[in-house]
Amino acid sequence: MDSPVIILHVVGRLDRGGAESRIMDLYRQMDRDKVQFYFAQHTADRCAFAEEIETLGGRIFTLPRFKVVNIRSYKKAWKKLFKSHPEIKMVQGHMTSTASIYLPIAKRAGIEKTIAHARSAGVEPGLKGWLTRLMRKNLWKKCDYCFTCSHLAGEVVFGKQAMSEGKVYLIPNAIEVEKFAFDEKIRKELRYELGLEGCFVLGHVGRFCGVKNHFYLLDILEEGLALERKMELPRLVLLLLGEGELEERVRQSAADKGISSRVYFLGNQKDVYRYYQAMDYFLLPSFYEGLPGTAIEAQASGLPGILSDTVTREAVITDLLKRLSIRGAAAKWAEIIADYAAGKADGDIEENLINERRIGTGYAEQVKAAGYEVKDQADRLQRFYLEGEEENVRNLRILR
Repeated sequence: MDSPVIILHVVGRLDRGGAESRIMDLYRQMDRDKVQFYFAQHTADRCAFAEEIETLGGRIFTLPRFKVVNIRSYKKAWKKLFKSHPEIKMVQGHMTSTASIYLPIAKRAGIEKTIAHARSAGVEPGLKGWLTRLMRKNLWKKCDYCFTCSHLAGEVVFGKQAMSEGKVYLIPNAIEVEKFAFDEKIRKELRYELGLEGCFVLGHVGRFCGVKNHFYLLDILEEGLALERKMELPRLVLLLLGEGELEERVRQSAADKGISSRVYFLGNQKDVYRYYQAMDYFLLPSFYEGLPGTAIEAQASGLPGILSDTVTREAVITDLLKRLSIRGAAAKWAEIIADYAAGKADGDIEENLINERRIGTGYAEQVKAAGYEVKDQADRLQRFYLEGEEENVRNLRILR
């Protein structure tokens, strides 16, 4: 039997973030006798997916974190990796901030195909963001293929010229749709377990970092609690799934506002699909996103919600989600949530909410039909990995 084609995926760190979760979703669907994944992460920490990757036959390599001043040692580490592992046939760089360094090194080392994969539609503020934009300049000319999760992410990372010349392929952030479809049994079990019976549950899934705008989420809840008393709404609570560098500051902010008892910090959850069942309303006030998988997951679960208008329009694939500005006061978000909750509070609110989700089970089919089913996506990518030449990637959509 021929050896599988080895694809090296390059990330910052293999935690349970959106990009990493989407890569793992694809990995699980691959025929690993034909295609195998290796991973390069920029941290020595043991990652959340380490055990699973090892079980699936993959490998994880550690690269030094790029700090500009260590550019020589950074390049040296990449050269050593490629020299030590000639079995690697393709490199797919999801970390585009330094892809202009490691993808050309990969090519010179004899790697057959190099791919830059745009996962985000923005950069951090300040010097770091400026440097990222500088290092992405003409990235599309330094790799064999450009992939993007959305039109906006492709334009931000690769530029308008690359888009207009048809150099960028759309690879939507696909999910296991059926897993996220509404499940009344899971909802009741988890709400009982968390003590959420009789509550109206707001939910957010995302790393505690600046771009996710967690402090605005607390502002929304604070405004909502004022309306709860005024409109006699059910008890409002907020579920926050994720971890990250800003978590302690967000906890402190909740305490300062006096709303800690209404905020559930649930950390990273392996079975995140269960938590969408427990939610009643989804919130994503991010400053920017490439294409948030969490929004796709929420819609597959039949959850209504609000996204910031800075999130790409492509994330709204059903009538469940609204887009709203985060430049104004959080009160507007709270008013929409309160009106929705009030509309379900006539009679048994829990039964009303469940009935609406039952009706909404068709949303999973809508998400699947829109191209966000991971099994279909894995099949397309596997054919690309195995065939690889331009005439054989017609099954991937070119963006212009």
